[in-house]
Amino acid sequence: MILSVNNLQVKAGNKTLLRTTHEEFSEGEFWAIVGANGAGKSTFLKAISGDNNYTGDILLHGKELRQWDSMERARHVGVLPQSSILSFAFKAKEVVELGLTPLSLSREQAEQVVNECMRRCDCLHLADEYYPQLSGGEQQRVNLARVLVQISQAKQTPILLLDEALSAQDLGHQHQLLEFVTQLCNKQNILIVGVLHDLNHVLKYCDKALLIDQGKAVQKGNVEKVLNAENIERCWRYRAEFITSSEGHKLII
Repeated sequence: MILSVNNLQVKAGNKTLLRTTHEEFSEGEFWAIVGANGAGKSTFLKAISGDNNYTGDILLHGKELRQWDSMERARHVGVLPQSSILSFAFKAKEVVELGLTPLSLSREQAEQVVNECMRRCDCLHLADEYYPQLSGGEQQRVNLARVLVQISQAKQTPILLLDEALSAQDLGHQHQLLEFVTQLCNKQNILIVGVLHDLNHVLKYCDKALLIDQGKAVQKGNVEKVLNAENIERCWRYRAEFITSSEGHKLII
C-alpha cells in the first residue's frame, strides 16, 4: 500500500468541502476520482498532493504527508494539471527541465533523464519549439515529461496525479495519454490517481474508482461496481444504459 487516507476533512471556513472515512491505494493501480461537478473531486486530489489544508491522516508510504520534506515529497508525488500557463517564452525542453528542481543530478545525468522522458512522451522532437506555440495536446505531453522527470529519482514507488489533465486535449490525444499512463501503471507499477469526467474513459482504462457525491466519498472499488446504473442516476441525474464494445469494454450510452 502506497497511500492511506483516514478520516479526511477539508473545510473552507465553517463549510465542509469534503469528508471521507478510509481509502487505501496500492502500487500498480489506476484510480479514477469520479462525481458530478462540484462534488469534491479536485479537493480530494489537492489534499493528497499536499496542496490543501486538511484534518485527518494522509499516509504516504506509512508517513504522514505533512511530515514529508517538500523536496522529498516532490520526488514522490507528481501532479499533471489541466493546463500550465507560462508567462515566459520557454522552449519545450526548458519546461521539461523544470522537473529537475527537486533532484540532485549531474549535468550529464540530467540531460539523459530529460531526453528519455521526452522520448517516452513523444515530444523529444519538440525540444527547441517554443512552448506557447505548441498545441494543447503537445503542451500536455511536454508537461507529462516534466512530471516524469520530477518523480524519476523516487526512492519508493511514486504517485502520478492527473488533475483534469484531459480537458485541453482532443479525443485522439485523450486516448493517447490514457494509454500511456496505463502502460506506466502496468510496466513500472506506479500508482496513478486521476480526476476524470468521461465515465467511458474510466470504464476502459481504470482499475478502480472512488465516487464522491456532495463532498462525501460514497463508494469505492472496481469501476464496473462503482459505475452502476443506480449510482449514475443518483449522482449525475442520468438514466444510463450499457453496451459492450467490440473490445469487450462496458460502455455507457
